[in-house]
Amino acid sequence: MQRRGHEAPAARARRVMIARRLRLTGPGGGALGATVLLCLVVVGALAPWLAPGDPLDMVARPLTAPFTDPRFPLGTDQLGRNVLAGLIHGARVSITVGGAAAAAAIGVGMVIGTCAGFAGGRLDEALMRVTEAFQTVPTFLLALALVSVLGASAANVVIAIGLSSWPPTARLVRAEVLRLRGADYVDAARVAGRAPLAIAFFEVLPGALQPVVALIGITVGEAILVESALAFLGLSDPNLISWGGMVANGRALLRSAAYLVIFPGIAIAIAVLAVTLAGDGLAARLGLTGVR
Repeated sequence: MQRRGHEAPAARARRVMIARRLRLTGPGGGALGATVLLCLVVVGALAPWLAPGDPLDMVARPLTAPFTDPRFPLGTDQLGRNVLAGLIHGARVSITVGGAAAAAAIGVGMVIGTCAGFAGGRLDEALMRVTEAFQTVPTFLLALALVSVLGASAANVVIAIGLSSWPPTARLVRAEVLRLRGADYVDAARVAGRAPLAIAFFEVLPGALQPVVALIGITVGEAILVESALAFLGLSDPNLISWGGMVANGRALLRSAAYLVIFPGIAIAIAVLAVTLAGDGLAARLGLTGVR
């Protein structure tokens, strides 16, 4: 029998080997995430053909269990609506709203970060204090407050998430702009008489964009989660079906018809994981794994 002291290193080596084989981060995981994300985007784009008709229509007996009726493989909800059709159409809403909100957040963050880093001085101080003020409030609570004021609609959800998720991008872009604003090509642009705003956004900002890639996966994933949470609370467009809204509709029947919550919950988890892995893989390929 081997001594315990000799077993421990071997066991640790096996665990490390298994962990490396199962590890999803890096380019391999990024390829997997990108593939799954592409599939979700295609499903959402082809929703009118994959699941014709309105997913909010009552098409069968309420609470048909999954895998009991070939016409409705994932069953029906308490109103007789097709769960699979809801998931397919919900992919379009959740991914589109999440992606648009993330794009808005990154856009706002880049503008504020560029202005703060390039201008410096009092403007930099003022913009960073505003950024810190936004960061003191949790993203979801701020988005919740904004949607409550603006009203429940897909456009307002995009605006609310965009206005509550920009600070990380702003801080990262500011740091990069501070590093680049003294570069030789920037000095050459000044000597050539280019306007400060043109230098900031057309000379300095492009060089600061690469590290932002490391935040794309997190920002999009967070936006999808926030959109789902807002839909869960009824603060989304009532005329559109989304995964968060499906979870909200099924929570009252969690004990008797758990599939109404499980299926859209799995869809949300898969989408967020796919986006995160795709972002991690892209960051790894660009050598930006240490940015976050």
